Amino acid sequence: MAAEKALTAPIHIDSSRPARSVLRLLARRPGRMSVAIAAFTVKEVPMWFLPVVTAAVIDIVATGGEVRDVLIWFAVAAALLLQNFPNHLVYTRAFMTVVRDTGAGLRNALAARLQNLSIGYHSRASSSVVQSKVVRDVENIEVMLQQVTHPLLSSVMVLAGAVTMTALKVPQFLPVYLLAVPLALGLRWATARRSRDRNERFRREVEGFASRVGEMASLIPITRAHGLEQTAVTRLAAGADGVRRAGLHLDMLNGRVASLSWVTMQLLGVTCLALAAVFSLTGFLPVTAGEVVLLSAYFTLLTQGLTQLLMLLPVTARGMESVRSVAEVLEEPDLEENEGRAAVDAVGGELTLDHVHHRYPDADDDALHDVTLTIPAGQTVAFVGSSGSGKSTLLNLVLGFVRPTSGRVLVDGVDAQELDLRTVRRHVSVVPQESVLFEGTIRDNVTYGLPDAPDDVVRAALRDANALEFVEAQPDGWDTVVGERGARLSGGQRQRIAIARALVRDPRILLLDEATSALDTESETLVKEALGRLMRGRTTLVVAHRLSTIRQADRIIVLEHGRIVEQGTHDHLVAHGGRYATLHETQAG
Repeated sequence: MAAEKALTAPIHIDSSRPARSVLRLLARRPGRMSVAIAAFTVKEVPMWFLPVVTAAVIDIVATGGEVRDVLIWFAVAAALLLQNFPNHLVYTRAFMTVVRDTGAGLRNALAARLQNLSIGYHSRASSSVVQSKVVRDVENIEVMLQQVTHPLLSSVMVLAGAVTMTALKVPQFLPVYLLAVPLALGLRWATARRSRDRNERFRREVEGFASRVGEMASLIPITRAHGLEQTAVTRLAAGADGVRRAGLHLDMLNGRVASLSWVTMQLLGVTCLALAAVFSLTGFLPVTAGEVVLLSAYFTLLTQGLTQLLMLLPVTARGMESVRSVAEVLEEPDLEENEGRAAVDAVGGELTLDHVHHRYPDADDDALHDVTLTIPAGQTVAFVGSSGSGKSTLLNLVLGFVRPTSGRVLVDGVDAQELDLRTVRRHVSVVPQESVLFEGTIRDNVTYGLPDAPDDVVRAALRDANALEFVEAQPDGWDTVVGERGARLSGGQRQRIAIARALVRDPRILLLDEATSALDTESETLVKEALGRLMRGRTTLVVAHRLSTIRQADRIIVLEHGRIVEQGTHDHLVAHGGRYATLHETQAG
């Protein structure tokens, strides 16, 4: 239960403070983190206490002490070493649970945020870049936590142990330790800005390359049909070269930092050994041979830990850049606001557009101009017009994907701005020009979002969609896997599955966007029959270029440049001799 709460608890990330954001992520599982830190503290005791054992044994040998004393120290060392195994397992289980929960929580938060962001955001954002953030950037954060936390905690434990034991044994030597930490912090500070800039540049190049790969994959049929394979390869190669150059610049910076860190820390270690030996030989400090070894061992452990941390700066920088990348989505303000608005339990189907204007961002003119229209429940209304006349914008307004710049869209007489549109859409179905199916079975696709739909309801939907015959002819019937995006089905078959998906929901409002324009004649006939059954008794908005598909509409709306220029039945508009009659004559040609 605690794990489920941690996965679903709200996640807050501040792109300007990625390190603080990471600490907040870890703090979402305080119990596990407390167990992990406690187990780590105990298991790391040998790291800072074994130099004490070594120093004691050397002094026993140097002064001709008792064998019994050596055996006692041996028993202490053995006990400390043996406890490391069980405590390391406890630490790994507790901490890696937190890391994996953090990764899952971030992916869930990204998925939830992406579902709440406006359609405008998704039209701007590349799906490949979004995928990179959900997969690659979250993985980078997990890798950073895995690889950096252990040496960071170990260095802290060694520093605490070294300072404590040195304060007890040779307190005069403490100032020497103070050189290591400031030097390490100074190296980190000196390279932090350049490291961040180069990591950001590298991430942007990778995201741009991912976007080009996505474009290449979607354009392969066009590329192959026109013999443009080399053009596609060349275009992708330019993006790959950008990633290569940005990556090489980052690697060179990381290499310089790593080498400088190692040399600096090793010089400090050698300096500490030499100072301890000189102090002992000259009598400047009362340091025994064992204490020389102790001081040298502690400083070596400390410098090794700091060197390891400095070596991990590239992993840290990459992880922090990924935190900022994830924050770009989680902090994106372009949300579809539904919280606190009235939920809708039932929809009658009446739609009203009241003096609606809509202008897209950065556009010079409105896509829709002062559109006023009332569609009674159960009526079928078709929208026709040339490309760019505002047909798709009008459907997006009804769906709430875009908001009116001015004017109102009403559902059953209630302003859509006052409604939780997620609950309204549960009573709406959309059949687009290109039906989108996902990798799964035919039944999964038909019942998407309704996993408990009864078999008789699914069968009826498939039958009314003219899909039952070809579905039952498949090798596994309803359980046949359709392939990615329905690749194993023809266009007409995919469209009929989409109609069955709409039928199984029994929607009150139906939107058909060029639902038959991409089909051959035989498939179009079957789909039109299925659509006729689907449209019966429902408020239906149809966008169509083929006027033959909308003859039976209760009303036809003709749009030009975002304005309604004509409306009426097919026969009325043909007889009127206006814009629709011209379009009809051209197609009837």
